[in-house]
This record gives sequence, structure tokens and C-alpha cells, in this order.
Amino acid sequence: MFGDAFFNKVEKKTNVSKDTILSIASKLQQSDMKDEKTLRNLVKEIGAVAGKEVSEEKTDKIVKAILNDNIPKDLNKMI
Repeated sequence: MFGDAFFNKVEKKTNVSKDTILSIASKLQQSDMKDEKTLRNLVKEIGAVAGKEVSEEKTDKIVKAILNDNIPKDLNKMI
């Protein structure tokens, strides 16, 4: 689905390796993406991996967007 160019672009911007990204993706696939507590934990984990602190306000916005299916369909536009 995603080629090395995509992962290289993400790694360059975030300093997160392809293996870490794939590990998180696997965890996302196994998670209940409609459970608010699960989403909050995933947001915190992804923030920690990326070395970014995610405020409670930003976490609220991310969780709300996911729960309302208000997320971009094209991930390439996000990076």
C-alpha cells in the first residue's frame, strides 16, 4: 500500500523508523477505534514515539475527529 518513499518522507519529518510505524499500524488494526479510552491511549503513545507532547486539548480534537470519521482519506496530504 505504501512504498518506501512514503516511509522515508515520514521518517525524515518525524525521526520515527519504518519498523516503528508498522508496529503502531498493527496495533491500530487490532484496536477498537470507536473506544474513546483506546484512542486517547494511542494518541499519547504515538506522540511519545514521535517525541511530541500532545496537549489534552489537541488530544480531545484528535479523538473527536476520529470518532466522527472526520479524518483525511489521503495520508499523503497530511505529510
